[in-house]
Amino acid sequence: MNAVCAWIAGASGLVGNELLHLLLDDARVAQVVSLGRREFKFTHGKMLQRIVDFAALPAGLPAPDVAFCALGTTIKSAGSREAFRRVDHDYIVAFASAALAAGATRFAMVSSIGADCESGNFYLRTKGEAEHAISMLPFAAVHIARPSMLLGKRREFRLGERIATPLFYLAWPLLLGPLRKYRAIHARQVAKAMLECALGPTQGVHIHESDELARMGRTTARRIGTNSPT
Repeated sequence: MNAVCAWIAGASGLVGNELLHLLLDDARVAQVVSLGRREFKFTHGKMLQRIVDFAALPAGLPAPDVAFCALGTTIKSAGSREAFRRVDHDYIVAFASAALAAGATRFAMVSSIGADCESGNFYLRTKGEAEHAISMLPFAAVHIARPSMLLGKRREFRLGERIATPLFYLAWPLLLGPLRKYRAIHARQVAKAMLECALGPTQGVHIHESDELARMGRTTARRIGTNSPT
C-alpha cells in the first residue's frame, strides 16, 4: 500500500486522540488532516490542523484516501437532545459526505454498543441512525466500532463513567460468551482496531462489537511490540 492521506474528526476526544497519535506514528500514513473545533498545543510534520464548523466544512483540503470519525458528545454536555443529535448524527454524516466527495474510499467511525435505529433510548437510536446513514454512502469500505464503556483519561469529567468503572471491573469475570462485548475497553484498543480495519483490504460495511475490538487491539499491540490493556 502506498502511504495514504487520512482525515480525522474528533481527535480531541478519548478514542480520537489515541487514533491521532497512532496515525502520526504509522509509516503507512503520509499525512493526517485533523478537523475539529479546537486546536492542539503540539505540532507534527505529518499533521495539518483545521478549526472547522462541521455544518459547513471548507473546500481545498488535501484529498483523503481514508477518513476516521470519533465525533461524539453527551446530552448533558450538548445541552439538549437537538444539540446532541447535531453532533452525533448531523456532523458525522456531513464529515463523511465531505470526505467521500474529496476522494476517500474507506471510512471508520466510533459508535456505541447497543446502537439501534429502532431503540426506545434516544442516545442509542441516534447512534443507530448515524450508523445507517453512513452505511448508505458509497464508500468501498465502512468500519463501525461499537465499544462498551471506554477506559482512559478524558479531558472532561463524566460522573456516570467514574461511578460505573469499578462496577465494570467487578463484573468482568462474569461477562463471558455473548456477554464479553459488555466488558469495558480501553480507548487505545478501539483506536488500534479502527486503524487496522480502515487500512486493511476488506470491502463492504462491517460492524465491530466491543469484544472484537478488544481482540483486534490486543493482536495489533503484540504485532507491533507495544503494550495494551487486556
